[in-house]
Amino acid sequence: MNRDILISKWLDNDLNDQELEAFKALEEYDDLVKLNQGLQAFKVDDYNTSEELDTVLNTIKSNKKQSTQWFKPFMRVAAILAICFSLYYYTTTLDTTITTEFAQKTTVELPDTSSVSLNAKSILTFNKKDWKHNREVELNGEAFFKVAKGSSFKVKTKTGLVTVYGTQFNVKQWDNYFEVICYEGLVGVHYNSRETKLNPGDSFLIIDGEIIAKEKENRSQPSWLNNESTFKSAPYKTVIAEFERQYGVSITLMNIDSNQLFTGSFAHNNIDVAIKAITLPLRVTYSKTNNTIILKRE
Repeated sequence: MNRDILISKWLDNDLNDQELEAFKALEEYDDLVKLNQGLQAFKVDDYNTSEELDTVLNTIKSNKKQSTQWFKPFMRVAAILAICFSLYYYTTTLDTTITTEFAQKTTVELPDTSSVSLNAKSILTFNKKDWKHNREVELNGEAFFKVAKGSSFKVKTKTGLVTVYGTQFNVKQWDNYFEVICYEGLVGVHYNSRETKLNPGDSFLIIDGEIIAKEKENRSQPSWLNNESTFKSAPYKTVIAEFERQYGVSITLMNIDSNQLFTGSFAHNNIDVAIKAITLPLRVTYSKTNNTIILKRE
């Protein structure tokens, strides 16, 4: 995981066991711990400004020579205060970023009890401090949202903006692929300065810059939450990319049209069964060596 993210999560006391081990392995681990311990020991609340100011003024009047003696300690205290303020500002304004790796999924609870389930190889970013005034997240990848009722909730992606008011929906943003499916409530998708309203079962899909019409969605939630990827007339390259994310493999196509349409599904818990699920319908052969798979049409 990224070094800055590890440090940020450590400051928020938000590291899991695996992330904690990665944090301890950082070069500056000992220095960070010492700095934190020093700051914890520094209690600003016990500092009486009026009394200390009187003491300083009396010292200046009684002996000018002593002014240079208290100046250095005063500057040290000022430096510590500056560090405290900087650290506080840094930790309270820093965005929170959640990432998933290949074949990994996770669920995150947002500050208003809304929840987000992230699919493999996805990134979600939001700001805890500003959440009450701005319920907004940035997404790169795929996520299923259950939004608590309240003010406007927005999902920013590279392709379009999704705006909702207490609903359940799925957003998928990959290279040349953008899809939003509404499962409950009302969703507004902003694309090219136009808004499209989605009711439950409606979808908004763009592939290679072209808006694609889709059939009504009849499931109550996306299939990937149940460890299965399902496709209806999807370009084969989309199926392959999803397979690579779920299994952490590299797939090469030989004599296969990557734009041909595929309808079917594959499970996320058995790679051998999954390969057959995406090759047999198209009469494609395959060979597998470690994490490399070659799909070939004779």
